[in-house]
Amino acid sequence: MLKLILADNQAIFRAGIAKVLAVEDEMRIVAQAQTPEQMFMALDKFRAAVLVVAGGFHGDFNGILQSAAKVKTRVIVLADTGESAQRYMGAGAHAVVYRNVTSPALVDCVRKVARGDTWVQDIAVPSELTENDMVGLRVRDRLTAKELRIVALIVQGYKNKEIATQLGTTEQVIKNYLRNVYDKIGVSDRLELALFTIHHRILNEAAAATAAAATPPPQPQGTMSS
Repeated sequence: MLKLILADNQAIFRAGIAKVLAVEDEMRIVAQAQTPEQMFMALDKFRAAVLVVAGGFHGDFNGILQSAAKVKTRVIVLADTGESAQRYMGAGAHAVVYRNVTSPALVDCVRKVARGDTWVQDIAVPSELTENDMVGLRVRDRLTAKELRIVALIVQGYKNKEIATQLGTTEQVIKNYLRNVYDKIGVSDRLELALFTIHHRILNEAAAATAAAATPPPQPQGTMSS
């Protein structure tokens, strides 16, 4: 049984990864950490085979590697798009995947790392569209710019109230938008939405690009949601 620890402060994304890995018979998620303190405690307590940790999860990456090495835990870094894999591999990570990694590739990576191999996700974009990309394109074309932006915020772990603050509207309006998004995509909840978005790379990239292009002006002090 491969014991795994997941460390990522994006709660929905972390839950999505857990859902992907937990269905594998030989894998067991023994801890999910949303703070560095929880991660270090889990490393010491469970002595897992593999730690999957977000690249920006803790400022002292060498500290993570040293703590993992003490308990013979191998480290897979979950990097953001645009980050250099070599930065992490050169420091001593055993693998690097990006947030657009497919479910089969993530499972393959975990298995290889647990066997003692190293692995880096190929981020080259194929010249032809895959079936998953085509699904992502079709769904993307059904969504408005505002719906794509809401999808991006959902994947980042924002709650409805926080999204409403970002978009300058009410929580009820966001709930109405989400119902439309669920119907258009064919999912039933936030986790399924996040998993679908992550799996279909083009939809994920479109949502992220739309959110970046529509960044709101700074909010007056005292109006930001906590």
